[in-house]
Amino acid sequence: MTDEDIDAEESGRPDDEGGAGTVAAADAGDDAVEAEDVDLSAFHDAVEEMGRPVLTAEEMARTLDCTQAEASDALDALAGRDEVARLDVAGDPVVWFPTELARLADRERVVVFPERREIVVDQPSQFTRAQLSQFAHLADTTGSGGYRYVVRQEDVWQAPYDDLDSLLRTVRQVLPEKSEHLEAFVTEQYKRAHQFTLYTHEDGYTVLRAASDELMGNVARQKLDESHLRAPLGDDESWVAEEKVAEVKRVLYESGYPVQDERDLDEGDELSVDLALELREYQRRWVEQFLDLKSGVLVGPPGSGKTVAAMGIVEAVGGETLVLVPSRELAGQWREELLENTSLTPDQVGEYHGGEKNVRPVTIATYQTAGMDRHRQLFDQRRWGLIVYDECQHIPSRVFRRSADLQTKHRLGLSATPVREDDREKEIFTLIGPPIGTDWDALFDAGYVAEPEVEIRYVPWDDESYHDEYASAERHGKRRVAASNPVKIDEVRYLLAEHPDAKALVFVEYIEQGKELADALGVPFLSGEMRHAERERHLQSFRDGRLDTLVVSRVGDEGIDLPDAELAVVASGLGGSRRQGAQRAGRTMRPAGSARMYVLATRGTREEEFARQQLQHLASKGVRVNETVAEDADGIDFELED
Repeated sequence: MTDEDIDAEESGRPDDEGGAGTVAAADAGDDAVEAEDVDLSAFHDAVEEMGRPVLTAEEMARTLDCTQAEASDALDALAGRDEVARLDVAGDPVVWFPTELARLADRERVVVFPERREIVVDQPSQFTRAQLSQFAHLADTTGSGGYRYVVRQEDVWQAPYDDLDSLLRTVRQVLPEKSEHLEAFVTEQYKRAHQFTLYTHEDGYTVLRAASDELMGNVARQKLDESHLRAPLGDDESWVAEEKVAEVKRVLYESGYPVQDERDLDEGDELSVDLALELREYQRRWVEQFLDLKSGVLVGPPGSGKTVAAMGIVEAVGGETLVLVPSRELAGQWREELLENTSLTPDQVGEYHGGEKNVRPVTIATYQTAGMDRHRQLFDQRRWGLIVYDECQHIPSRVFRRSADLQTKHRLGLSATPVREDDREKEIFTLIGPPIGTDWDALFDAGYVAEPEVEIRYVPWDDESYHDEYASAERHGKRRVAASNPVKIDEVRYLLAEHPDAKALVFVEYIEQGKELADALGVPFLSGEMRHAERERHLQSFRDGRLDTLVVSRVGDEGIDLPDAELAVVASGLGGSRRQGAQRAGRTMRPAGSARMYVLATRGTREEEFARQQLQHLASKGVRVNETVAEDADGIDFELED
């Protein structure tokens, strides 16, 4: 086989189970199809109907309602105009595919490692990436067109398909050839994800149903105790304690058996809402997928419009809504967004937190307040149609998870970075729902979100005595000394001078360092010690342009919307979480303009290692990271490795 034949075969990617093309089509009737009358749009219609990128003449005949001979003539005519290409395939006499697909294959290459369940793609098309995202996890990217996907069990569990055949069809469409090993894994995991179901009994209580008596006895009743299962209702069914539903789902999930939740929850009181914004195509897909699932977590980069998509879901659900947020600032911003972009009126939208307490058809509350016993009954009394969990990566924590069992028909989580250092992110999806979203890199390519330029800058010590202080310090003390290196103040000044017109955020880990930086720069320092009203005043000044620089403690990592920050400098905080790195970079991810993020790390300390580790999450999302020594103006590109 020649190189051209190999390229053509890769571009065609025929389905192994496609029609043989050897059986004559049914009689098409008296009206013959003329070859010259069949154009490329008719071929694309047939491709769409068959659900695969290649066709046999028999399949073309079925969609055109003509004989196989007439379809072959039409395909030959299209090939003569260089609009489609043909390929002889073992087991199929001929398959046909659009010419542009062959051109695409000259650039795109897919390599499968079945034993590791990895798929490496070079220069993938949007189609390929979209298909892969349905059943695989984007583990990392080179930034120059190479992508590595891993097919994990949770990716198959959460695949948005109603039947196994549809899922396998997608797998086959995107791989260069059939992989028995990979398909066996996908098949096994898909079946595992459909072994247990929660449903509402006609008398109103919740029942756990297993696909077999053995599963109920050997898995559910072994992993769960009497606090979870009140009583058996048969060999394959058990009565579930209502207050333990979330825990039942978590325990079975961790045992390798995600639960299908088909309970008939309260519909909630109706509320008519009209959205005044036009949703982007991917946001519409988010809404549609959420409505199919009835619960889920929107995962996308900052600036991708998760809040807008959430408002689209509020409109689609049409029920009274509770929005839970981590801070009062975010509660106020949610209220402003709802009033500005929907038909809701001020008397329909209330806030409930330490500042004010109004329960309305749409109520925005903080997690802390909603979890308090003295306030909980007010939320329990309302018949919510939808609960929105903003910054839902907090849900697994003890205080925040108390809000997860509020009764509602739909649960919606929002998060740019649903990762946790305690590896409890799986609880986010069992308490709320499966992830829904688009990979960050696709949004960068489409121009919906500006990809930030991220640079780690290594700074020296101020003098030898300061270095001696680091050497003699204990473990936590070392981190604090390195983070507070005074040379970082000069480096921040330098970076701000290099970007004189940029609105800048400077992040710090320690209060003392934040105060020193703010004094040196002559700008406000926002921390948890600052009164809410004063903090909001400075934030508003930053938003409207009266302030161009803020020094921010951890309070600014999330829950505060700074939509037009163009520069982020992380002066310290590298011992924090992967999520912090993504969130801080996320402050600069907006649909327009260029944005930069600098991470300062003291040379010869663990900050160097932390810098790479904590930005790993960004690298896996397709963001390029540049490494520079502060004294050296020339940066050195590198790719972060696992």
